[in-house]
Amino acid sequence: MTCPLCKAGRTKEFARDGRRTFYQCPVCCLVFVPSSQFLCEADERKRYDLHRNSPDDHGYRSFLSRLFVPLERCLAPGSSGLDFGCGPEPALALMFRQAGHRMALYDQFYEPDRAVLQIQYDFITASEVVEHFRNPRQELERLWNCLKPGGRLGIMTKFPVGREDFPGWHYKNDLTHICFFPQATFAWLAGHWGAELIVPDNGVALFQKKR
Repeated sequence: MTCPLCKAGRTKEFARDGRRTFYQCPVCCLVFVPSSQFLCEADERKRYDLHRNSPDDHGYRSFLSRLFVPLERCLAPGSSGLDFGCGPEPALALMFRQAGHRMALYDQFYEPDRAVLQIQYDFITASEVVEHFRNPRQELERLWNCLKPGGRLGIMTKFPVGREDFPGWHYKNDLTHICFFPQATFAWLAGHWGAELIVPDNGVALFQKKR
């Protein structure tokens, strides 16, 4: 089983839960589900349509603040940003707009204008997105290429628990979650990109591109 992120070929079984098998890469530490166990896109869309993440939900805005606050502190006034995987109600983009930044939106299902992926930005957010990537190497490289020199990429997901606790971990029960990024995987990415990495909170990673 080849790692979908670093392309190493020595991955080993990490866990299984009766529905899916999970592998881990010994090089970049990514935990992933094999493509043979992915949902079809129609079923994936049905699962996303159940999400209710309103910009008016104070609890949800508080959750997003774990990424918003440390990233916004790094930005110059009026920076340009891309909310990648914004969903049907782009609450995070609204928070950055309210802070005075210009935001573009992209989502495979809800905002599928790929023209926004041909532009470079001062910052990019990917909140609760990377765990859905079918091809994480391709998707992350695309985002990195959309950053200006000195730009910042902010990712929020959940760091996976250890092997012993993984079978009972709730986050992997969502069948649209197919890639799980330990902190060590973000460290590997930072090395791969030659980027500065800050981890301000559990499951939050901020990368800065070299100028």
